[in-house]
Amino acid sequence: MMQQTPEMNSTALKTAKTQLRSLMKQRLASIPPESIASQSGLTSLQQPGQIPPYVNAKNVAVYLSMPHGEIQTDLIVRDALSSGKRVFIPYLHKSGLPAADGPTRLMDMVSLRDVEDYEALQRDKWGIPSVDAATVNQRQRSVGELGGERSEDASLDLILLPGVAFDTDPSTGVIRRLGHGKGFYDYFLHRYTLAASEQDRAPGGRPSVLLYALALQEQFLPPSSEHTVPVGPHDQPIDGVFLGDGELRMSPTDR
Repeated sequence: MMQQTPEMNSTALKTAKTQLRSLMKQRLASIPPESIASQSGLTSLQQPGQIPPYVNAKNVAVYLSMPHGEIQTDLIVRDALSSGKRVFIPYLHKSGLPAADGPTRLMDMVSLRDVEDYEALQRDKWGIPSVDAATVNQRQRSVGELGGERSEDASLDLILLPGVAFDTDPSTGVIRRLGHGKGFYDYFLHRYTLAASEQDRAPGGRPSVLLYALALQEQFLPPSSEHTVPVGPHDQPIDGVFLGDGELRMSPTDR
């Protein structure tokens, strides 16, 4: 696979990401469902319930998982709702932007009311529980823009992200993430950064929201791997990743 260098142009970067996604797709397809279920239980029950970022978070955004190939988030959603947290989940909608001005589809985070609301979600063609568009205007949103209409933005304390592959930058120790290639989270985080108020910013100007990913053991590339996660200037580093063996890998706190 192509390795990233500081001079890697956009075409080479795109090619490197495509190659790694293809490799990981094959690797993830071979993981038995029992292993995914076991790893999801370890990640969900042992780690988030024990660390301050999750325990202290009042507003948590979390992806809703596909049936296969990634950590299942059902237990996390239920735990967060039952413990009194406000839970936000992804909602995809048309952006209304011309193709030349930005993505045609946007991802926002919209609130769940309770466990019953979560259980009533219908699965989409990928098997992911999805919000009914008819209910969106009854929900709190972050970032609060839909169809050109603004609503009060809900600030988030913690976002639990999906991903395809992860590793540690050998020079900085930062955890790097390769997404699915649609750019939904990258663009959401860009918009969230623009919308964040001064009180919602950490020293240095970045939003104070914490970014943690959930990953199967097979998705984390060790230093001995011949492959690395290629990143560009617009790829958002993350604060840490919960692995399916119960381990938590974190980026340096002074990044």
